[in-house]
Amino acid sequence: MTDAPSPPPPPVATPAQAAALRADLEASGWGVDAVAELLGPAADAALRREQRYPALRRVREVLSAGRAARTDAEPGGAADPVAVLTALFMLGEPVSAAELDAALPRTGAAGARAMGLVVAVADRVRAAVDLRPHEARDDAGEVRWWVASDLGELVSQGQLAPDHVLGIGGAGLTLAGLTPRTPVDTALDLGCGCGIQTLYLLRHAEHVVATDISARALAFTAFNAALAGTDPARLELLCGSFLEPVAGRRFDLVATNPPFVITPPAVRAAGLPLMEYRDAGGPVLPMLLPALGAHLTGGGFAVMLGNWEHHAGQDWRERVSGWLPDGVDAWVIQREVQDPVEYATMWLRDGGTIPERDRAGFEAALGAWIDDFAARKVEAVGFGYVVLHRPDDADAGGRALWQVLEEVGTRPTGPLGPHVAASVASRSRLAAMSDAEVAALHPVVAPDVTEERHLRPGDSEPSVILLRQGGGFARTVRADTALAALVEVADGELSVGQIATAVAALTGADAEALTARMVADARDLLADGLLLWE
Repeated sequence: MTDAPSPPPPPVATPAQAAALRADLEASGWGVDAVAELLGPAADAALRREQRYPALRRVREVLSAGRAARTDAEPGGAADPVAVLTALFMLGEPVSAAELDAALPRTGAAGARAMGLVVAVADRVRAAVDLRPHEARDDAGEVRWWVASDLGELVSQGQLAPDHVLGIGGAGLTLAGLTPRTPVDTALDLGCGCGIQTLYLLRHAEHVVATDISARALAFTAFNAALAGTDPARLELLCGSFLEPVAGRRFDLVATNPPFVITPPAVRAAGLPLMEYRDAGGPVLPMLLPALGAHLTGGGFAVMLGNWEHHAGQDWRERVSGWLPDGVDAWVIQREVQDPVEYATMWLRDGGTIPERDRAGFEAALGAWIDDFAARKVEAVGFGYVVLHRPDDADAGGRALWQVLEEVGTRPTGPLGPHVAASVASRSRLAAMSDAEVAALHPVVAPDVTEERHLRPGDSEPSVILLRQGGGFARTVRADTALAALVEVADGELSVGQIATAVAALTGADAEALTARMVADARDLLADGLLLWE
């Protein structure tokens, strides 16, 4: 395998430089919707699939038209700033210094060079970093950020450097959507990378600590926080491995997308470098999870992404449950499972090792990966979420801690953070309740729940009843007639026990047994959000 070239230094900005650049970017109109409008549906969709050429072709057309207009001295011949900035920073297309001066009038090409955003090539400038708009909407309102990271493989067309700082990717956005946004005093972004989680945390945390083993990543986080206009007194940047920089400290919220990729040592021996943004040199969760509980305040949350191996003859839940810390509630959701070949191929391509460029190197690394998994009887690798919650003094109150390890293969349609917070609160409340207390509850069916019934022609009773959740994890629950009855009449008027007694009288079922079943069902539906508390 060929060695990746060393990337340029990370960008650095004084407060004045960051303020001027932010003002320029705001005035330019360069946002997510503007880029989509510039590219058009087909090219925009292709770029989201990491196909660069259709987008590059489109911006070249726009820039060429602007250059021709300026040459002909026609009115309105100034370069489109959205096209200039998209071409330069998202697609790696050099532009003239004059075009960048016009797109960023306060900063100019000289200012962009001084911050390390571009390098000069004759009378043109070339991007030294990836910079792109990112937009968010939450309870605090709408925000637009511009987030810098290292140039990706799509532009560099080569293997990524070991200290590559990844930009905003699918995993980072998944974690951002999963994290509860309740206002807190202290939050920790563990393994901050380019700082996207830090920016989100600063929306609702008074003080944020961001850590990373990579000084380069911390520099990008500092730059992006400055560009977002955050108060530097609210952000603390610490360099070190995992939890070492915050030894003895506790936080109300920990969000982490750790380097969880399981890359065996044999793959290193085959020539693949350790990628700091995704590889820790060994499995992360067995080491990180047990230690996280001690860093949570009472009532605190930890939310993280992770991978775990499926070994022959062992359920994955047994394996992962052995890593969970003492003294906390735990919720582990497996979202996806990949076979060893699919898993190894995905992460090789992620780092820029592809057969089209280096077939021998790709196959050597892939073979080493597959051989290691086979020798250790790894049949698959799971990907999912881990949520930890430390009860506060009032919540703990003698209740049992709860653990849920489950597989959820649905595709949620919106951010999961509010649902995670509500579900953890429900599970914690239920853990403190007896069956008699649950039977006395007057639940209400959630407004996003619908019922679907399947009947065979000529049948008077449905053969299948499905309860579908519109929000949350978009769960589908297969219900019998008793469970369907519970949900149908759950309007807050009757208790679970009263509903069970009525259904038993109508059907002739044993009232005590039916009540026990409905109580168990009510626990599940309240925990998952299909039923709401009265």
